[in-house]
Amino acid sequence: ILILDEPVDGLDPVMRRQVWSIIMQDVAERNTTVLVSSHNLRELEDVCDRVGIIDKGRLLLERSLSDLQENIAKIQIVLPDGASLPQGLDIIHENSPGRLKTLIVRGKASETTNILSSVNPLFMDVVPLNLEEIFIYELGGADYAVKDIIL
Repeated sequence: ILILDEPVDGLDPVMRRQVWSIIMQDVAERNTTVLVSSHNLRELEDVCDRVGIIDKGRLLLERSLSDLQENIAKIQIVLPDGASLPQGLDIIHENSPGRLKTLIVRGKASETTNILSSVNPLFMDVVPLNLEEIFIYELGGADYAVKDIIL
């Protein structure tokens, strides 16, 4: 097992790629398990197959990256005039600039879109969430970090 804490923090993009290449080569040749701690979630998304989210010393979740991405959906939807969102959705965040609603919903995208289809939306699109967005919403919504900073 190889334990790394912010292994490429402070490196330029070329060196980052080289370091990750060396790590991946070791994984392939020696069947090494690598545990990486990092705040750069976008970069981890490219190299990890399992992720854990720790908040204040507590492991909130640990799953395969694909399982995480399959069980939370970002849906953009425009409802017909007078229509409201149907019951049965586990909405963890909602943003409604104008008529376009952006929903972050726990559950499989296909099941969520089936429920939403019952209100005959004028427009509906599933937008993939990246690991950083999943992290933000799993920790309590888009204003997670702001609540701790603003006095």
